Amino acid sequence: MSDLNALFEAARSVREKAYAPYSKFLVGAAFRTPDGSVFTGCNVENASYPVSVCAEGGAVSAMIAAGYREIEEAVVVGDAALCTPCGICRQRFAEFGADNLVVHIADLNGIKRSFTLEELLPAAFELEDRKD
Repeated sequence: MSDLNALFEAARSVREKAYAPYSKFLVGAAFRTPDGSVFTGCNVENASYPVSVCAEGGAVSAMIAAGYREIEEAVVVGDAALCTPCGICRQRFAEFGADNLVVHIADLNGIKRSFTLEELLPAAFELEDRKD
């Protein structure tokens, strides 16, 4: 099985564990780091939608907790053919994505489209632009 197929299967598998009692829209995400480690996440809804957790956010949290800071490749699996990441998740990709990050969007049958980070978020906030 290729690395991309394994990443797709990881995202599809974790999608089944999503907690989405309100929208019924299950999403899974899987990220690969430069050393080949894989981290997954699924969406977790809350009755107050703004505090829900996106699948990508869960995967980023798992990756950060394990001591990693860079996403090399990502797969997002939803019910729709083009379940593209929300704006918040696009910014997460901008902050933790490798320069050549590709985000693959899939449904249950496979990858439907692939996007570069530049295509997803052409004008992201840059860490250097923030005033601390």
